[in-house]
Amino acid sequence: MQRIAVWGTGNMGSTAIRSAVGFPGLKLSAVITSSPDKAGRDAAEFAKLDAQSGVTATTDVDAALEASDAVAYMASGDIRPEEALADIERCLRAGKHVVTPSLYSLYDPASAPTEWVDRLRAAAEEGSAGLLVSGVDPGWGNDALAVIAAGLCTRIKTIRCQEIFDYSTYNQPHSVRVLCGFGGSMDEVPMMLLPSIPTMVWGGNVRLIGRGLGLEIDDITEKVERLPLTQDVDNVMGRFEAGTQGAFRLQVIGWSGGVERVVIEHITRIDPSCAPEWPQPDEGVGDHRVIIDGDPQLSIVVRADVPGGTRADGGNTTAANRLLGAIDWLATQKPGIYDGLDVPLQTSRPAEVEATRWA
Repeated sequence: MQRIAVWGTGNMGSTAIRSAVGFPGLKLSAVITSSPDKAGRDAAEFAKLDAQSGVTATTDVDAALEASDAVAYMASGDIRPEEALADIERCLRAGKHVVTPSLYSLYDPASAPTEWVDRLRAAAEEGSAGLLVSGVDPGWGNDALAVIAAGLCTRIKTIRCQEIFDYSTYNQPHSVRVLCGFGGSMDEVPMMLLPSIPTMVWGGNVRLIGRGLGLEIDDITEKVERLPLTQDVDNVMGRFEAGTQGAFRLQVIGWSGGVERVVIEHITRIDPSCAPEWPQPDEGVGDHRVIIDGDPQLSIVVRADVPGGTRADGGNTTAANRLLGAIDWLATQKPGIYDGLDVPLQTSRPAEVEATRWA
């Protein structure tokens, strides 16, 4: 039984707490928060669980690490990457395996900043611990699933990993309004869509898919389209006015030998009425897809829903479970940094442990 500390109580932290309480072979041992007003509150409050967990949030990182074998690091790294890096480094040096979605650059360690890789590898070796950075956006839908799908094809021309989503269901105002720019001026490009930022976030996944299928990606380009709202819309995050950004279509394109080969694409709206001519989800507010132009033509559509939650919550749950499911595997490996193609989607557990997954 692996004892798991969840670091963070926000969007992904609360999801990881909910999963850790019931995941086969894991036991929630600690919850780490940076907010003193959250300290002392039962983890069940953050995950909206019906029953108390018996684990209370703490700001005492050392005590939480002492009580744990591994850490699910779910604190944001979007606008505090150096702080997130230092936190993860601290966990590894303390001998704790770490799984996290928080450092986009580490989704493909082979193309990540050398300084970061060197620091984390040294920390992992010092603590005899392992690290996996993965998620769903980017993450398993943009690496392992794509490579598995390719194995069903005789020939491949292009692989496209696609997310189509209505962000009015993603109640994270800072991410939606500031990072993504919804409701903002069409004259100002939001942070997420600035030149080079998409490649920083998703370029590693493009290279990872290429490497997993024996293809050298020799160039990565970006294509961004933005459209305004044609009418005011209201949702849980407030009003988004006509004329402000209502949708964007982002493509990170991997080229090999002058041919477009691997594409990661996001079609994101703040309301279904915006950009109706762009691809739409098959049903509901969104889905993830792997589309292979080849022999055969292959499309895999993934949707995840959780009771009482949105489809965004469902997607986050798959991301958290991918990470939590890797902990047993990391515990059997040499110390180091691993990627989404190293770690099996379904790792080996004793039958009696795996059987507890059945509801």
